[in-house]
Amino acid sequence: MGTWGTSIKDNDAFADIYSEFFDLYNKGAEPNVISKKVFDDNWEILEIEEEKNSLWFALALAQWETKSLEPKILSAVEEIIISGADLKTWLDLGASEQDIRKRKIVLDKFLEKIRSDRPKAKPRKRVKSKIPIFVTGDCFVFKMENGNFGGAVVLARDDNPETAYNLVATTRLNQIKKPTIKDFENAEVLICNFGHWEDKPDINWCMPDLFYKNYSDIYELAGNLSVEIEYETKNYQGEGYLFKPTFTAGWNMKGALERQLDSELTKQKPSQKITIKKLTKKGKWWKVFK
Repeated sequence: MGTWGTSIKDNDAFADIYSEFFDLYNKGAEPNVISKKVFDDNWEILEIEEEKNSLWFALALAQWETKSLEPKILSAVEEIIISGADLKTWLDLGASEQDIRKRKIVLDKFLEKIRSDRPKAKPRKRVKSKIPIFVTGDCFVFKMENGNFGGAVVLARDDNPETAYNLVATTRLNQIKKPTIKDFENAEVLICNFGHWEDKPDINWCMPDLFYKNYSDIYELAGNLSVEIEYETKNYQGEGYLFKPTFTAGWNMKGALERQLDSELTKQKPSQKITIKKLTKKGKWWKVFK
């Protein structure tokens, strides 16, 4: 586990739940109705050891910000933090002592915050048309904790003003110099087998909502490459693709690569291999995802 995740919000599961809550809140739904729907839609997260606490944390913060914090939600968060359950999960997943100390400080401050009385509820925002962050073919770079540069490629954009997703493939680039377009063209896609993942390509339809607030300072546009293959947001199963995409409000490409590289220090690298060329160029290698 890398240092990228010590913040309460720096987790895909948290970002998804929090974003879903406020999407509905800004459309006029009442917090108690939203909370039930969000929980019903995401209860499976409770079966994922490294993400289950994020369900309670995201709901607690969203409810606190809308002055609707339920005693049972607060109690669940108190139990997780005071018992040390969250820190134990981090320790079991290989977090360093430094990460554990940082996480404890974050948790204590978070609990203090949601125990306080918020003066007034967060105002509902007027729902605006959304615009995708990147265009198809954009390549962006990021600097990792090891001092090297990684990168990701945008395979598609969704121009639906209600969603405005970007389909982003994280690469395995891990180099001293900033990657060039040629580097991106020859890169492998990141395949994750850390934590609960079992050889999952890190390719996600990413929502634009939280990008500028939480992630824009991490990523830098490096150029654009040609993408000959079209990808559709409604193809949820990835039929005809080399991968099955997921949907997320988080932009944790940097964190996913760092965690995978950390995992490979003690765990074998995934045997599956997908290249950026296979995802951008039409050719004889094209085959259906199974």
